[in-house]
Amino acid sequence: MLQQFGFTKYESQVYQSLINTDSPLDASTIVKSSGVPRSKVYEVLQRLVEKGLVMESTVEKKRLYKALPIESTVQKLKADFDHNIDQLRKVQAKQTPMDDRVWSLKDDSSIQSVFRALIRTAEHSIHISGWADDLSTCLPLLEEKQKSGLEISVHSIGELTTVLPNVSILIPDHEHGKLERSRVLISDRQEMLFAAMENNEWQAIQTKSGPLVKFFTEFFYHDVALTEITRKYKDKIMEDSEIKDVLLNLRY
Repeated sequence: MLQQFGFTKYESQVYQSLINTDSPLDASTIVKSSGVPRSKVYEVLQRLVEKGLVMESTVEKKRLYKALPIESTVQKLKADFDHNIDQLRKVQAKQTPMDDRVWSLKDDSSIQSVFRALIRTAEHSIHISGWADDLSTCLPLLEEKQKSGLEISVHSIGELTTVLPNVSILIPDHEHGKLERSRVLISDRQEMLFAAMENNEWQAIQTKSGPLVKFFTEFFYHDVALTEITRKYKDKIMEDSEIKDVLLNLRY
């Protein structure tokens, strides 16, 4: 019951045995109902008392225990979690030399979390590219940043409805054979994150390496330029089979 909140197996078993009865229990009864070894039960009970999940009392020289009610336990766990989050936010990162290493990152939720963090911490400019359904989840944050004075440039694969002024939209043609799910974000022209699908799983790299940041910034403008050229001269381009084949095989 409590293991998912960071408690030990024995702590969870003891709390479970106490919450399942309306009457206080002594240690011997808890051993029988919880399955926790007698040699461990007093130690476990003491930890639960110190953590505020179990109450104790001495009646006629006999030590009795009862669990904090479920609703009170829920409120306590929430309060502890919120406190721990606040403490984590107050941790000051140590000053370190410029980190130009390339870091790899997996798991879509982790990648999206870093993606949003880069948007939130940007101070001057954001260049962001991706598919419309991905970008739409970031729009409120991007629009808020634009209102605060940041330069926001967006390249979207698919229709995107936004008040942002600098948006380039590529509507994929059914013949686009090389279009793949990806995300690019460049923050303040100093840090970038590139994410793409590989074997149906998201993987990403993040770096402050100057050459790579510059490369991906140029890569972003490359996509914007090709999108605008294709949009403006689509009819002529599609008439030329050689140019058409080249464009439709590009990744953008």
